[in-house]
Amino acid sequence: MAELTGRIALVTGAGQGVGRGIALALASRGAAVALAGRTVGKVEAVADEIRSRAGEAHAFSCDVTDPDSIAALVGAVVDEFGGLSILVNNAQTTVNGALLDVSEDEYGAVMDSGPRATWRLMRTCHPHLKGGGTIVNLGSAAGVRWDPSGYGVYAAAKEGIRSLTRAAACEWARDGIRVNAVLPLASSPALEQWSQERPDEAGDYLRTVPLGRFGDPEDDIGAAVVFLCGDDSRFITGHSLPVDGGQVLMR
Repeated sequence: MAELTGRIALVTGAGQGVGRGIALALASRGAAVALAGRTVGKVEAVADEIRSRAGEAHAFSCDVTDPDSIAALVGAVVDEFGGLSILVNNAQTTVNGALLDVSEDEYGAVMDSGPRATWRLMRTCHPHLKGGGTIVNLGSAAGVRWDPSGYGVYAAAKEGIRSLTRAAACEWARDGIRVNAVLPLASSPALEQWSQERPDEAGDYLRTVPLGRFGDPEDDIGAAVVFLCGDDSRFITGHSLPVDGGQVLMR
């Protein structure tokens, strides 16, 4: 399948985990992929992996909390590839803890790397996406779970991203830009760390997943992003899609 041939995708936080999986999936379907991350070595390794599969990819350094870095990134991607078709906002700093325990700096880091970075990247990429571009933002089940205790700041950031997704979908439909969100449940360094730090909680959580496993970043989460970026989803915008084995019930 090469339904994304000729399209150019920018994926933030692409050096590992879900971001890496999404980048690999997009490249496998024919997209040229710009991989952005703070740790250049990680995104360069993923770019090499894509090229080893006969795909096209380039690595870029970017701090998504810095508006100048975002502007430089988008300009460099457009210069390198000649345009931009797909934006995937995946980068996110994660801080867990009770609301009374999270510091001002930690709260600011989560919001700056999450909804604020998503807002900035969408706005910066908007001129290049007009006339058929797509945006996929990363939400989280943490924002809609029955009890977000201990995850309130992260959940707030992810719900902010979902609100921005819906607003952009409505405001930019006239510009030919579709905007959706996915709420993934997938194996990742963050999930592995959580499982190690809170094994009982992680085990209990896994038992709430009807399909009985965590998703694969490329084959499950990446495949869903490919669908939302392709022509088969041309009438879908403003939607939040849980890709989580049935764990979340969206209302």
